[in-house]
Amino acid sequence: MGSCEDQEEHHRYEAKCVWVNGPIIVGAGPSGLATSACLTQQGVPSLILEKSDCIASLWQHRTYDRLKLHLPKQFCELPLLGFPENFPKYPTKPQFISYMESYASHFSIQPRFKQAVQSAEFDHVLGFWRVKTQDCEYISRWLIVATGENAEPVIPDISGIDKFNGPVVHTSLYKSGSEFKNQRVLVIGCGNSGMEVSLDLCRYNAIPHMVVRNTVHVLPREMFGFSTFGIAMALLKWFPLRLVDKFLLLVANFTLGNTDQVGLRRPKTGPIELKNVTGKTPVLDVGALSQIKTGKIKVMEGVKEITKNGAKFMDGQEKEIDSIILATGYKSNVPTWLKGCDFFTKEGMPKTPFPKGWKAEMGLYTVGFTRKGLLGTAYDAVKIARDIAEQWRTIKDCNLNSCNSHFILLKET
Repeated sequence: MGSCEDQEEHHRYEAKCVWVNGPIIVGAGPSGLATSACLTQQGVPSLILEKSDCIASLWQHRTYDRLKLHLPKQFCELPLLGFPENFPKYPTKPQFISYMESYASHFSIQPRFKQAVQSAEFDHVLGFWRVKTQDCEYISRWLIVATGENAEPVIPDISGIDKFNGPVVHTSLYKSGSEFKNQRVLVIGCGNSGMEVSLDLCRYNAIPHMVVRNTVHVLPREMFGFSTFGIAMALLKWFPLRLVDKFLLLVANFTLGNTDQVGLRRPKTGPIELKNVTGKTPVLDVGALSQIKTGKIKVMEGVKEITKNGAKFMDGQEKEIDSIILATGYKSNVPTWLKGCDFFTKEGMPKTPFPKGWKAEMGLYTVGFTRKGLLGTAYDAVKIARDIAEQWRTIKDCNLNSCNSHFILLKET
């Protein structure tokens, strides 16, 4: 018989190695939850590993208080369970989080929280995926990458920013303009987040200086009382993409005016085509443009250098600034932990474009990388669940199928 120390080491090994009776899903955001729910409907168990302490952590911990869905709720529903009927057309942040929690509860989804995946690699000898977290190794036939396009904040390298005396925060840490009341704030980035943060700052008598380095499409959130996105989706069923883009820009110029005159130059490529090719989303205006026209939001050219008390700009201007907010978006973190796989680009996006980017080889799947929002997530989740379910039904391993739990411990022999 071994000593107490040997037995203790043996039990420690047991607790560190887990066979998962079904797919491993990395990420408990909307993508992971949708895929787990679709698998459940197909009779396939799964295990979600989530590095934070809650579901939809991006929404719960890294979004500002006034955030609402940019699109009507019917375009943001996950498969099998829609939003409550009493929710407004554009649900708020608390309402969306409530929907996510109800969704997880409805399908009895119970992720393993505080499990940060450090590496995932296919074991060619065993024919399984080995997924390592900080305190455990999980093994499965299938691995579903559901960490999405927005896993980590993008922090740009800006000359002199380390010398700045005031606070520098990414929008992932921004909650409300109340923290910047009466301040001169440099907002770097002019996407939906940059526009909405600038608008929020105005409500607290701050003076946002919004940096616009590149061209940007600004569209009204609604046209003729209907969602701009909804109109575009309907028209695309009948007309070519470029004709739909021309229509959207014609209506946008009529309702919003020529945005070039306020420093927001439009790209030569249309908004939908640009989104499909580059993933760059058009800004859906919810009030920021009117504040730009009145001068309450200052549009600035690219930053040349951050100084001790302000910033120098490409056009020669120099401004004193109290705080800096980086509205520079997010990126995929897949390359940092998925090993031995060339399915993803160095930017962490599938090399195969939508609609075929959801399936790789050796039991690897991806969900939430379509650049098509929650509609794309829903599409991926349904496809993945059906594909794995077909394989699941052909497995004749009685020992695995007799296990009631979603995962079992591997014991040392």
